[in-house]
Amino acid sequence: LGTLAYIFGHAATDAAGNPTLTGSAGTIALVAANLYVFCFGFSWGPVVWVLLGEMFNNRIRAAALSVAAAMQWIANFVVSTTFPPILQYFGLGAAYGLYTTAAAISLFFVWFFIRETKGMELEDM
Repeated sequence: LGTLAYIFGHAATDAAGNPTLTGSAGTIALVAANLYVFCFGFSWGPVVWVLLGEMFNNRIRAAALSVAAAMQWIANFVVSTTFPPILQYFGLGAAYGLYTTAAAISLFFVWFFIRETKGMELEDM
């Protein structure tokens, strides 16, 4: 995402205001976008659903999972609905930059605040 933010943030624009990627920038952007999708597909994408199933004890699991799933869908909705206005008013580089920042924050949040669940019973969490 950071690579995409940089490439589109520094891309020249045509008469219609669309970014034009010259030289190797187009290939790098294509590889970066596909690499992001690939890495998300085997990491944070499915892991969040596994994590949610393992981090709540049995007493609150049903309610906690429903709230967590609702928040996940709300976050997906926010990303989907904010992308077009950010693109229109600030450009593609700013949109990718915002999502890069959110991804970096989530990395640090997980690193420092999500506890390991390996070898723990659900009632001990």
